[in-house]
This record gives sequence, structure tokens and C-alpha cells, in this order.
Amino acid sequence: MAIGTSITPAGLAADPTSLNALKAAGNDKAALKEAAKQFEALFMRELLKSMREATAKSGLMDSQGENMGTDLLDQQFSVQLSGLPGGLSEAIERQLGRQLTGQATDMQAPGGLRMPSTVDRVSATERQADFVEKHSAAAQAVARESGIPAAFMIGQAGHESGWGRGEIRHADGSPAFNLFGIKATGGWTGKVAEITTTEYIDGEPRKVTAKFRAYDSYEESFRDYARLIGNSPRYEGVMEQRHSVQGFASGLQRAGYATDPAYAAKLSRAINTTLSLQRAQG
Repeated sequence: MAIGTSITPAGLAADPTSLNALKAAGNDKAALKEAAKQFEALFMRELLKSMREATAKSGLMDSQGENMGTDLLDQQFSVQLSGLPGGLSEAIERQLGRQLTGQATDMQAPGGLRMPSTVDRVSATERQADFVEKHSAAAQAVARESGIPAAFMIGQAGHESGWGRGEIRHADGSPAFNLFGIKATGGWTGKVAEITTTEYIDGEPRKVTAKFRAYDSYEESFRDYARLIGNSPRYEGVMEQRHSVQGFASGLQRAGYATDPAYAAKLSRAINTTLSLQRAQG
């Protein structure tokens, strides 16, 4: 295929150069629709990327070739998912139309829900909604005892477990019920699950084998997390930030909860997603 060939959303990839048609066509409806699809495809690609980053990997099949293949697959998915009825492209198209005619206003989604201000914000997917609903009762029970907001705990559990997709499991595949990635250190005498995980060493991701705590239920996982954050002097500053999403997430990163240098930003997105879903679920 020659370089510069235009590829439509039905093809293998979104072509950013096709957005130039918008400038040439002015307020042409077809050009606006195409541009909106392109923007939605870019958003979906970032969403898929962030979800994969939040999912624990086994490390058995990791390679440069596999990562490239996964990236290409995500790109294809993002293109095919864009432009569907009821999707972001419809709201983006309306906003672009208003901007081109000098009538720009705050972008609104169907039903009056406010659209995310940046593509960096994690979209609330069906999996995330199911995860929040599934763990709300346990989180709220522990929140009443510990003072840690339920949304903060669910958001962190979602981030650590890939919203349930990357839960820690025993060698036989049975769940370890560890939603927070708490390792079996500090004199832990309970059950243990050993897996391959990603640790950041000197800022670089490395695959390592580590032992994690295992429980008999998800509520036990929430309770152990609350004890760790509430009773350890290491996290004293975190408890003082219970009324701030960014402050809570940054406090955990400063205290060394995770080795990922971008942990605070990722956790903040997950907590904000949880808060939005809780409001939607009533």
C-alpha cells in the first residue's frame, strides 16, 4: 500500500491526515462526521491502552512482537468501535459544528451528562460499572468502620485488578480475593498466592515473581487493606487526605504503595471513574 493512501474507518487504521478535509470543506456535514469518528477512535485507543496497563500480566508471553501486535489490534478495535449510534462521535460532531459556527458551548452527552474534559479521563465501561456494583456493599461496610471512602477503595481495587480482569489467582486458577495487590510481607501468616507481576526498578518495568496475600472473600480483602492504610505509620499522611482524590492518590504514591511512577495519576482516574459510576447507579 502506497504511503498517503486514505483509509476510511472501515479499513485497518484511522488516518489523521483525512482530518484536513474538515478545513477544506468548512462546515460540511460529511467532513464533520468523519472528523468526529477520528477523534472517537483516538479516544477509544487511549482507553484500551489504559485498561491494558491496569491489567496484571502473567509475563509468559510478553515480547516486543506481542506488544506490537496488541497495539495494532487495539488500533483496529478503536476504529471499528467509533462512529456507532449513541457513541461519543455524535456529541463530538455537535460540538465541532457549534465551534465552526461560533456557537461553541460545553459539550453535552445524550441525557445531559457532561462529557470528559480530556481524553485522559477513563471512560466508564460496562465492566467497570459491574465491578463497582459488585463490590459496593463490602466497600461501604468497611468504609463505615475505617473512614476511608468506599469510592476510593473500589477505585483502587479496580485499578489494581484491571477492574476484575487481572485478579490475582492461585496456581490452580482459583481466586485469591486480593483486589489491592498487597504482598505477603510484614509477618503475614495467612494464605499466599505466587504470581509474576510488573515492578518498576529505577523507573524501568521489570517482570518479577512475588508472593501476595490471599483471602477467603472480597470483603476480607477490603478489610485488610483498610487495616494496612489505617494502622501503618507509613500511610499516616494518606489518611489525612481522605477528602481529596488527588491528595489520597499522591499520598499513596509518596508512601511507596506502588513502584509505578505514574501511579497517582492512574489511581486518580480510577477513583473519579468510580465516583461517576456511583452517582449514575444512585
